[in-house]
Amino acid sequence: MTSKIYRIIPRLEIKNGNLIKGINLEGLRILGSPDNFVDNYFKQGADEIIYTDSVATLYGTNNLSQFVKNTAKKLFIPLTVGGGIKKIDDIEKMLKNGADKISINSAGIEDIKFIYKAAKIFGSSTIVSNIESIKIKNKYYISKSNGRDLININPIDWAKKLEDNGIGEIIITSVNNEGLQKGLDIELTKKVSNNVKVPVIASGGAGTFDHILEVIKKTKITGVSISSLFHYDTYMLYHFNKKKIGNSTFLEKYIKKKSNNNLKKLKIFLKEKGINVR
Repeated sequence: MTSKIYRIIPRLEIKNGNLIKGINLEGLRILGSPDNFVDNYFKQGADEIIYTDSVATLYGTNNLSQFVKNTAKKLFIPLTVGGGIKKIDDIEKMLKNGADKISINSAGIEDIKFIYKAAKIFGSSTIVSNIESIKIKNKYYISKSNGRDLININPIDWAKKLEDNGIGEIIITSVNNEGLQKGLDIELTKKVSNNVKVPVIASGGAGTFDHILEVIKKTKITGVSISSLFHYDTYMLYHFNKKKIGNSTFLEKYIKKKSNNNLKKLKIFLKEKGINVR
């Protein structure tokens, strides 16, 4: 068993008070109340939770304060919060409401000095960046506004620039793979984790336990951020008011598969494969 302890981190995208999930950071499937999901993940041994306001940058707001406050009162694991963080005041507000780490993407792309300033004020360990990477014709780009705006910067170069400006952790998300559950982008994750010294979290595309094992074994990440794999399993535990909103057909088909991919079983699986998890 390796000495490094790998973190398993459920990631929740919030829109208008609902937990949602899409494909390639687009589309809409309303899954239910975030509170139910977070409670379940905490009980199953989640190491951290990531909250993202999926439309905050688009509308210039972040409405997660109350969610963070409620979660921090009940759970005793680190909370990372992102989406619409544009000012030092935004960071202060989230930290006062119980966030442990703040994820910044769009504002950092617009002004890298904001990352530097935030890291100086709050400490590098508090400031995280989620790099949204998009691959087009074998070329990698980064994006902002939850994958809506393409930026002609290589994610590996951007990761190094973020590190140089004090970022404490990087979440590397493959927009191409996100939500498809066909596996993570190993090539991208490997290049990013090889080129920076700060912790790197892999995100986007995990659909099986083997996908997670693969990215751990083939890269230098310190954790995996997971959404669909856990969300759809958790969805079946609750009698939500299943309104016909968004891709309800997808959900109904998925439920019929009787998924059994929960966080606790993932950790047991990884331990059996010699991976050190809590």
